[in-house]
Amino acid sequence: MNKLNIDYLISIVDKGGGVKTGIDIFNERGVLLLEKDVIVSDVRILLNIKNNGVHDIPINPDNAGGLWDQNGNQIILKPVTDDSDSEKSYSETDIEKKINEITQLRHAASIKYRKAKGNIKKIIGDIRSSGGQFDFDLVENTVTDLLQFLAKNDNAFSYLTKEIFSFDDYLYNHSINVCTIGVAVLNKFNENFGAAINKFFTEFLFKTFENDIDDAQVQPFFYYLPDELEDMACGFFLHDVGKVLIPDEILNKDSALTSDEYAIVKTHSFEKGIEILERNKLHNAFIKNIAKYHHCALFKDEQNCYPYDKPPFEIPLYVKICKLVDIYDAMTSKRIYKEAINPISVVTEIFRKYAGKDPMLRFILHSFVKVVGIHPPGSIVFLQNGQMAYVIDSHGPLVIPFTDTNGSTIAARQEPIDIGSIYEKRNSFQIDRRKPLISPIDVYDSLPSFIKENVKSPDCS
Repeated sequence: MNKLNIDYLISIVDKGGGVKTGIDIFNERGVLLLEKDVIVSDVRILLNIKNNGVHDIPINPDNAGGLWDQNGNQIILKPVTDDSDSEKSYSETDIEKKINEITQLRHAASIKYRKAKGNIKKIIGDIRSSGGQFDFDLVENTVTDLLQFLAKNDNAFSYLTKEIFSFDDYLYNHSINVCTIGVAVLNKFNENFGAAINKFFTEFLFKTFENDIDDAQVQPFFYYLPDELEDMACGFFLHDVGKVLIPDEILNKDSALTSDEYAIVKTHSFEKGIEILERNKLHNAFIKNIAKYHHCALFKDEQNCYPYDKPPFEIPLYVKICKLVDIYDAMTSKRIYKEAINPISVVTEIFRKYAGKDPMLRFILHSFVKVVGIHPPGSIVFLQNGQMAYVIDSHGPLVIPFTDTNGSTIAARQEPIDIGSIYEKRNSFQIDRRKPLISPIDVYDSLPSFIKENVKSPDCS
């Protein structure tokens, strides 16, 4: 019997395929969610199961369970012998499908990204030429388009965000990256926190009122509602809009800022950003809070934060998410005055700095790490056999080796390795955590063409 992640099943049904479990599916309270003989062709059935806290679905081929693609062809699953390792493992057939999925996502994402980048360029250009005016409808349309793309795949943001070798047009790229990664983290937080609250209240209600509460009366809890999430996404997209009014010679200075220059840069949030929003009669609290407070302190006595008119406990959770994502994207981006930092190092540094400060911030951090991954796409890792590998998917992670055991570049395309699979865990294809982390820019020249074709060179935008 195979256990498959429900998001994988959702993606199959969403593309026109079908799923049959061959086993009855229940929630934690014993309520039947799906009968074993039903062939699922409506994605809403799986979404309902997911909303009930079930994230791994068993498929029993011995009882006619299975998966079918949109053409009615059966998707062959390799039997899993160790359930403890099965959550993110792929058979060889699964890996091929994963690579095809990634390729398709990259192609679709590149189209979405170019369109979004063109829109943010127009928005920023309008602000500069008019002194602050821009078309907010264009912002909403852009964000809605990105949200719809993200909704189709829980890891789609990985292929929407820019490659870490790019440094031109930073403000345009940064706006899109913070929006896409921020929304993914926000959705994961909403899902995780909502599940925890649902579990607590369900157990409390049933324990307290016994049979007086019907299961249908228990409504799922979500910290943020869909309309609020859209407003927050617009806020993420516009979080740095105030930088348009900061002189380019300060923003792009290739040496350390003076104290006066740093003071000017800081005004992009609580002064310039708010000024632009007011000029466009945008009084939405979500957008204004994000623009004003995305550099605020997340814990008492955190240094180099601004403004200081609210203590950390009064800063909304969605603003805290924006700050973490803003830090992550800024540190993993190449700028005129610095190189990009390995995403693994950045995730580790962020977690160490903010973990243990307060329970809600810890909830946010776990959502952040779950979305970005311990080994984000685009990271470079060493394997225990001496090879270096490029991470193409944080789930697993799924990596492509690009050197031999002596460190020499391999010219031929290599088969992807799922580090998390049962087979690979028993071999030497594991990440060597003893080796120091290196920046992708440092090994760019060593990357073979089959990886370089998916990334931009340091000299390109």
